[in-house]
Amino acid sequence: MSLRRNRWPARRRWPAVAVAVALALLAAACTGSTTTSAPATTAPSSTAPSSPAPSGPGPATLAQYYAQHLSWQPCDKGFECARLAVPFDYARPAGKRFSLPVVKLAASDPDPETRRVGALVINPGGPGGSGVSYALGARNEFPAALRARFDIVGFDPRGVAGSQPALSCLTGPQLDTFLATDDMPSSAAQLNKIVAASKQYAARCQQNSGALLPYVGTENAARDMDLLRAALGQAKLTYLGKSYGTYLGAWYAQLFPHRVRALVLDGAFDPDTPALPDDMIQAQGFQVALKAFTTSCLAAAGCPLGAPGSSAEAAEGKLRALIVRANAVPLTSHLGTGQVADGAMLLNGVASALYSRAFWPDLKIGLADAVRGDGSVLLQLADLLLERNANGTYANLVDADTAISCLDRPFPRTLAPWQAAARQATQAAPLFGAPIVWGNLTCAYWPVKSYPLPTIRAAGAPPILVVGTLRDPATPYRWAQALSSDLSSGVLLGWNGDGHTAYGEGSSCVDTIVNDYFVSLKVPRSGMVCG
Repeated sequence: MSLRRNRWPARRRWPAVAVAVALALLAAACTGSTTTSAPATTAPSSTAPSSPAPSGPGPATLAQYYAQHLSWQPCDKGFECARLAVPFDYARPAGKRFSLPVVKLAASDPDPETRRVGALVINPGGPGGSGVSYALGARNEFPAALRARFDIVGFDPRGVAGSQPALSCLTGPQLDTFLATDDMPSSAAQLNKIVAASKQYAARCQQNSGALLPYVGTENAARDMDLLRAALGQAKLTYLGKSYGTYLGAWYAQLFPHRVRALVLDGAFDPDTPALPDDMIQAQGFQVALKAFTTSCLAAAGCPLGAPGSSAEAAEGKLRALIVRANAVPLTSHLGTGQVADGAMLLNGVASALYSRAFWPDLKIGLADAVRGDGSVLLQLADLLLERNANGTYANLVDADTAISCLDRPFPRTLAPWQAAARQATQAAPLFGAPIVWGNLTCAYWPVKSYPLPTIRAAGAPPILVVGTLRDPATPYRWAQALSSDLSSGVLLGWNGDGHTAYGEGSSCVDTIVNDYFVSLKVPRSGMVCG
């Protein structure tokens, strides 16, 4: 299936190492319709060797959990790794527990009397993105001046990646089939296929990970982050959350407002928006991002969606027709990965490239190939986003994304509201509306009762910096505006740019403001927009 927040990581940021590897492979593969096969790739969910999960008796009270000391071990070229124990259920801390991998790049200037500020905890989004993988790219992701002042610390949230235990719902081949289901139904029979696939996914998650499903929500993950803060020896938390990581950070501020030192929430998600209206807003975000791409593409010769001077609307119509045709008759693929290059997967590839302007040239090549009948490049882009490996296996990003999202907020349990929402979303965003709405349908059949819609204000917290990109596809700018207004101490910073998230994406204005905030707690005027 395509473009679902739960099957598709619409709120995460790729680690820089993943982007670099993918660009190299795409450069090798993107030579037109005569390309020879190149393997699809993704960043692994957790690449750092880490300490094994402790055996034997563990903490049995919250006080014992808070008294943990991380046993750091050298790993992966200058990093240090450890594990943190957290309870399944904070109301019953003597019960089962998760063991979470933690990785640290120590500050290059460790002297607390001169420069070192403390630890900066980071999360890349998802839900389901590996904070360990994200932290392993710290030397590329963060400027040397910031790395001199902070230890960069990443962790895999409960159920995610290197967490023990970790969520698992479908096998690789089962996910291939599920993700390729047509989410643009034009008949009752096609809708019935979506319903059947969604029910099957929910049933498999219950079968394979049922014991974990009630406990992987973001509120619990925020409590875990406070245990991590204590284990790091920090009186207050300094945190960077990107994409879904903004929701994690907002929950932390709600639960522990007086333990906040500095939070940057970049690529913000608005917790107050109900699920199906949220889908429509996100679909509009992708439509805005697509228009920015098509306008750029049509400004130069060789755009596969039209000649120079053509309208963006006509180009988008041509792309939609391509997707619809591919759902009926899939394109060819020379990758040899066993995937079907149907419309759902092609649309995943398009959306994948909209996450970063750096991928627009690859999207242009992929669309040119697709017009000629070859969907290989768009499949590679989709695989990058979905963390599908060349051998047909997946990281647990999709399963974790689904399980956490379906638990975090309520979804309608009958079909009629979904049908109405899909019609409305299609009018607002013709290419992305229906796939994003129907892509979440598994949550209608989820075996665990979801949390109620939260109210997050974080009263009593110091200034929290909320950052939004004006043409962000996955987390539209209006969400950043809403979250900064919701938070009692929210400060809004905008970037007039393209792609998902802003910090570290090429704006010296944004980067300077964020770095100054982290180091000296200096905040900009709320509502400022960097050019």
